[in-house]
Amino acid sequence: MHPVLRRTTVPPAALDLLAQARSGLKDASTIEDSNSRYAAAHLAALRAAAAVLASRGRPEGSPRRRARIRSAWEVLPEIAPELAEWSALFASGARRRARAEAGIDNAATQRDADDLMRDAAMFLRLVERMISTPNPHQSPSIDLVELTENRDASTAVRHLSEGFDDLFRALGPPPPGLRQKQTVGDGGGGTER
Repeated sequence: MHPVLRRTTVPPAALDLLAQARSGLKDASTIEDSNSRYAAAHLAALRAAAAVLASRGRPEGSPRRRARIRSAWEVLPEIAPELAEWSALFASGARRRARAEAGIDNAATQRDADDLMRDAAMFLRLVERMISTPNPHQSPSIDLVELTENRDASTAVRHLSEGFDDLFRALGPPPPGLRQKQTVGDGGGGTER
């Protein structure tokens, strides 16, 4: 029996974290104090990173020993290698954020806060695009149950065809030995195998 592939959706927790990140960034843009503005922007970026972790899962670990607690910035490159540079950027600002949250005078300058606001906004847009599009490391999925329940047969056939097109694009070209043309004996024409 073959498993029925279902369309993958973004986990609600990831969507909630993205909404919190957007809201936090919007709130940060109204803050005058550079320490508070810096901390709020960093927290928004952290929530965006958490959304990626929530949508992609956890890194593989050793089941024998208990894992140490790691920051999201340490785990993110394992889950989403394409975000490694962003992770390093925000990890480097974590200590400054802690000082800013502690109320240490001039832990973050106005320029630091403005730069982090721009970086966090760009990171959030990138994460939103990543999460809204399928993960390239996951196989495409077709909701066969949905197709069979569709009364409009032509729509069902079109969706099925598009699903197979996506699947074959993801699989890549067939091996050279399988591209030979064969004629079906019952007059059905040529098929490529």
